[in-house]
Amino acid sequence: MANPVSELPGSAYLTSSLNTAPVRHTRSTAIVSREVAGETIVVPICKGVGDLDSVYTFNQVGRSLWQLLECGRSVEELANWVAEHYEVDANQAFTDVQFYLAELQEAGLVRTI
Repeated sequence: MANPVSELPGSAYLTSSLNTAPVRHTRSTAIVSREVAGETIVVPICKGVGDLDSVYTFNQVGRSLWQLLECGRSVEELANWVAEHYEVDANQAFTDVQFYLAELQEAGLVRTI
């Protein structure tokens, strides 16, 4: 059986000899995250309280990925988790996770380690 990680686009680059460990992503230290009434709410602490654009909530998949990001995960690890838990192929999961992480990065909610 083939390794799903090796079939993902970009995985060869992330584990090449120049970069022996995959890039890992983790939550930013400049945010506050809480579970309230079954929803995950994330607020950057560097912004003003009145800035409603600074309050983030996630759907079910996003919430699960957010929880996984607490320990730091690679795109491949997150994509494999999505492919295992939802009816989506590995390539689509990889693309979706990349997009999700890019959005979180742009909002300042995650950082690479």
